Amino acid sequence: MVLPKHMRLKGHRCFDFIYKEGSRFYSSSMVLRVTNANKKLGKGINSNIRPSIKCAISISNKVSKKSVVRNKLRRLFHHHLSQRLSNMNVNEEVWAFISLKPICIKNSNSNLLKECDKLLIKAGLKK
Repeated sequence: MVLPKHMRLKGHRCFDFIYKEGSRFYSSSMVLRVTNANKKLGKGINSNIRPSIKCAISISNKVSKKSVVRNKLRRLFHHHLSQRLSNMNVNEEVWAFISLKPICIKNSNSNLLKECDKLLIKAGLKK
C-alpha cells in the first residue's frame, strides 16, 4: 500500500464542493467544513492509495494584511494537521476545510491549535 505524498487539498472546484456539501463546525476563531471526497473533482485520488484526510486552510486578508503573517499561520496549521491526522484510519477519503475568522489574530498560536483540535473532535476526525 502506498502512502499519500501530501495531505493538502487543491482546486477551486473542491473548495466549492466543500462549501456547498460540507458539514460545518463552528468555534470562536474558525469554521471547519468536512465532507466525503467527490472522486470526480479530486486530483490524484486513485484506488492504490489508502483513504486519507485531505485539508485546506483559508486565511483572508481580514485576518492580517501582511502575507507573511498569513503564511506563517497556514504553515502552522498544515504542520499541526499533518501530525494529528496522518495516522488516522478512515474508510473513505475525507476533505476538511478550515476558514480562520478575523478575530483569530488576537489568540495565541497554542490556543488556535487547541481550538482546531476541539473542532476535529466535534467533527469525528480525531479521538
